[in-house]
Formats: sequence, structure tokens, C-alpha cells
Amino acid sequence: MSANLVVEPQWAYLSDMAQTSTIDGLVSDFSVLEAWEDRYRYVIELGRDLASLPQSERTPANKVQGCVSQVWIKTEVKGANGGAPMLVFHGDSDAHIVRGLIAILFMLFSGRTAEEILACDAPAVLGRLGLNEHLTPQRSNGLFAMVERIKADAQAALAARAHA
Repeated sequence: MSANLVVEPQWAYLSDMAQTSTIDGLVSDFSVLEAWEDRYRYVIELGRDLASLPQSERTPANKVQGCVSQVWIKTEVKGANGGAPMLVFHGDSDAHIVRGLIAILFMLFSGRTAEEILACDAPAVLGRLGLNEHLTPQRSNGLFAMVERIKADAQAALAARAHA
């Protein structure tokens, strides 16, 4: 799967700072920000533009386990009627930096088919941003708990299609 992932505008919850909607664009933006503190602020800015998840969607079923912060991801499956299921994600967190990480994951995964999501080497793609070098171990664990949740939802969408 290509790392150059374009997110449809209705699902791109990105900063006015750069209007980035691809991982390659984000890598490029990160390259001009020399200090990690600037990158950290940029990730927080991405999270500020993430649409809030309504309280009614902040349910135990949508809560991501394995995160120190409160994190909810709601998965919407589209096109599963015999076609490849496409997943659209909505999410939120009580931590600003985590909201930014959610926005990055949605850039990578939202609007993709279940097969594309499962084929994505998320650690390699996210490694291009250097996040693993600067996040605390707890934040890194939470980030990959979110990735695992997204991939589990993609697997469930494929299983549901197979049984339809």
C-alpha cells in the first residue's frame, strides 16, 4: 500500500497551518520544523481541528483500551454490500497531543478499504515522522493500541462481509 494516502476532504480534520492531507505532506511539513517542540505543537494543532466526538459516542464500545488518556474511536463501515468495506473513523481524546495523533491516524486510515488498512505497515509509515523517537513509552503504546483497534475493526468488517 502506498504511503501517499489522500484523505477525502469530508474526512480530513487537519490544521489550517498546512492543509496537509497526506502522510507524505505531513513528513514534508515535519522536515521544515527542525525542533521537536515545534513538531509537537504542530501535532497538537492537527488535533485542534479534529471534530469532537459527541458525548453519546463516548461509549465503552468505542473506548480504546491500552491508552493512558481517554480515547474513543467510532468506526463507520460503508460499502459492505458485497463490495470492499470502506472504513471511516471519528474519534476524540481528553489529551491535546493524543487528539493530534488521532488526526494523523485518520489521515492514514480513514476512507480506506479494510484490505488497505490491514496491508498498511503503520509502524513504518509513522516511523517516517519520527514519532517513536519523541513520544513517551506510554504515548507510543497508546498510539499502537489505536492502530490495533483500527486494524481489528477492519478485520471485523471483512468478516462481516464474508458472512453476509
